[in-house]
Amino acid sequence: MTETTLPTRHDRAGRRRGRRTRSTALFIRDILIIFLVALLASVLIKTFLVRSFYIPSGSMENTLQVNDRILVNELEPRIMPVERGDVVVFKDPGGWLQPHVDAPTTPLVSAVNWVLDAVGLAATDSNDHLIKRVIGLPGDHITCCNALGQMMVNDVPLSEPYLKLPEGVTKVSDLAFDVTVPAGSLWVMGDNRYNSADSRYNQGKPGGGFVPIGDVVGRALWITWPADRWTFLDNYSSVFRAAKEAAPTAAPGVSG
Repeated sequence: MTETTLPTRHDRAGRRRGRRTRSTALFIRDILIIFLVALLASVLIKTFLVRSFYIPSGSMENTLQVNDRILVNELEPRIMPVERGDVVVFKDPGGWLQPHVDAPTTPLVSAVNWVLDAVGLAATDSNDHLIKRVIGLPGDHITCCNALGQMMVNDVPLSEPYLKLPEGVTKVSDLAFDVTVPAGSLWVMGDNRYNSADSRYNQGKPGGGFVPIGDVVGRALWITWPADRWTFLDNYSSVFRAAKEAAPTAAPGVSG
């Protein structure tokens, strides 16, 4: 006759603790996997699709205000062509920005900023980029100003409703210019036309004031913060329609 030993209360409690420990370990493992997958997806989205930036200056007022946060479509110009009127974020082509020193931060803040940067929820390098409106594509002939104070693109005068001008001023630029945009480049200007160090004021810098299309990070699509300014950023295609029709044959990679 075989004698069966029944488990004691201590044995049953130990097994329950073991199951709870395994369940906790599996739960933590699943949370870590979900977090890593979400982080990887966010990094891929930031790298290839969209990215967040904040606006550090008033050069694009009233379209964009200081400290606005925007969502940038990185598919343009990688896949989608740049168009006249697009508001684009781009790297400094060379000497447009004044040197600056980042404010010191604690290791904890630096780590948090790194994570937020990685997932595209912050842009600590916003001060290393510029944002302007595309006025001219490769081949465009741009002059300013005509007798009415308007800018001309391909001999077509522009009526620019997005501009912020000083009170009583109708001339859209205080600096006269006459340029033809070279291949692979853009001519960009700020909407706050009398307070924007844009292509006009960088003609003596490397690149002659033109922005290489390869330096464009993407097109600004939405104001995402503050909440009361949440809106789509128009590229005012109707403003540039006649200039587009009068344009020379577009270079590859841009919209004519």
